[in-house]
Amino acid sequence: MKLRYLTGVDQIDALSPEEKILLQKVEEKFAFRSNDYYLSLIDWDDPADPIRRIAVPDPMELEESGVLDPSRESNYTVAPGLQHKYRETALLLVSDMCGTFCRFCFRKRLFMDRGAEVTRDVTEEIEYIRHHPEITNVLLTGGDPLIMATSKLEPIVAAIRGIEHVGIIRIGSKMPAFSPYRILDDPALPEMIRKYSTPEKRIYIMAQFNHPRELTPQAVEALGILLSAGAIVVNQTPILRGVNDDPAVLADLFRKLSFIGVPPYYVFQCRPTLGNRMFQVPVEESYAIIEAAKAQVSGLAKRARFVISHATGKIEVAGLTDEYVFFKYHQAADPEKIGAVMVFRRNPEALWFDDYAEPAVDVPVPVEIGEASG
Repeated sequence: MKLRYLTGVDQIDALSPEEKILLQKVEEKFAFRSNDYYLSLIDWDDPADPIRRIAVPDPMELEESGVLDPSRESNYTVAPGLQHKYRETALLLVSDMCGTFCRFCFRKRLFMDRGAEVTRDVTEEIEYIRHHPEITNVLLTGGDPLIMATSKLEPIVAAIRGIEHVGIIRIGSKMPAFSPYRILDDPALPEMIRKYSTPEKRIYIMAQFNHPRELTPQAVEALGILLSAGAIVVNQTPILRGVNDDPAVLADLFRKLSFIGVPPYYVFQCRPTLGNRMFQVPVEESYAIIEAAKAQVSGLAKRARFVISHATGKIEVAGLTDEYVFFKYHQAADPEKIGAVMVFRRNPEALWFDDYAEPAVDVPVPVEIGEASG
């Protein structure tokens, strides 16, 4: 199916002339891009429609809150387009384009300064990975690698697969949600996966479905093609105000994903990126929503970990009591921190780990007391 891509809000027929004028002010700061398939999922009679909230600019994005690199990815960039934050994992930014620009994107800086952080020639980056045997998995990200033609993506996958110590290649993509026809109409893509996702060394597709309405019959069929080709497919999503901050909605998403063999992997706290305030849910409220959603589904659907992608690592929100919130380093830039537990007094207004300023004292459990820091 030939999709029509829209790159200006003036092309959205469902918007009134007044709405277009208002939203063009947002578009001047944060780029807009989508396609007619994804926009067709919107109920235009509902101003709070969750798909509209994901894809269509909103004046609230202009609120001056947040920063462009909240997880300080620049601190871990070791070559153009290559990040090495965690010992075993390298991130390779190979695209600065997506099927739709999520309004909550934590890398929206890529679309504001096109090409500044993305590598077009991966030669230097492949050599870095080759000379770092501790790297066992490589994540291709961006932007969205699956927006690239398979003929452009396959040489990168082949080069990485040629490195003996890399066991896993991950492809982070929302294209199964944004444009399942990218998969349905391209037999070369499953052929490539079949070639390079071997029984000993798999390709993982890190899908992103934020709302159950994105799981259309076309999307489910596309996911089935990826699974049949030998990829392991999992899902990750941030928790987003007005999109999936309802336990019933999140449970429905978890349940449907588990039914089709795409288990939930991570639920992320929405990062405090510039323009994202409208999507942020306080940490403790997010935890309660996620736990309430998990209570409604089977064990196979409740495997997602709730994490904060902090500058220092992936910090799991592990539990709450009436007084305390418990955090655990699920992954860390400093390997010695992995598994460390931190306890803070609860702060119902906290939107990010750094908002926990008062470490707990006199806690009757054998854990380390941590201080949130940048």
